[in-house]
Parts: sequence; C-alpha cells; structure tokens
Amino acid sequence: MKTTISSLKKGEKARIEAFDVEAIPLKLLEMGCLPGNVVELLQIAPFGDPLYLNINGCHLAIRQETAREIEVTLINNKL
Repeated sequence: MKTTISSLKKGEKARIEAFDVEAIPLKLLEMGCLPGNVVELLQIAPFGDPLYLNINGCHLAIRQETAREIEVTLINNKL
C-alpha cells in the first residue's frame, strides 16, 4: 500500500516521491508540488475535504481526490 498525501495526519511532514503528471493540475506543479519537496498537512476541512498544505512555504488547499494521487515518504517528525 502506497502512502499518499491523503493519508497524512495533521502536523505530519513527508517528502513527495512520485505522481501521475496527468492527474495533477498544472497550478499545483507551478506552486512547488514536485518530487523531492517537503509537504506538511496543516489542516483538514470539517468534512475531510479539502486538505490545507504547506509545500515549500506555499500554503494551498487540494482535494482528497488529488491528494490520493501524490505518493510521499513520511519524514521522522520526532526530535
């Protein structure tokens, strides 16, 4: 089972690994949603959609549908 942005919990950070370019809106790519960049889940809307993220200093909201297409690797958040 792959780990995706949609499976992150609030406050968790992960590194973007891969995604299908056809499934991701161009606007997300322009805002830094690229392999190798770090993503942090800041907030989840009351009904679970959309997700509010921080990707390299850019704050953006994406739908669960899109978040399921972006594979990530969790970063150890413990100090």
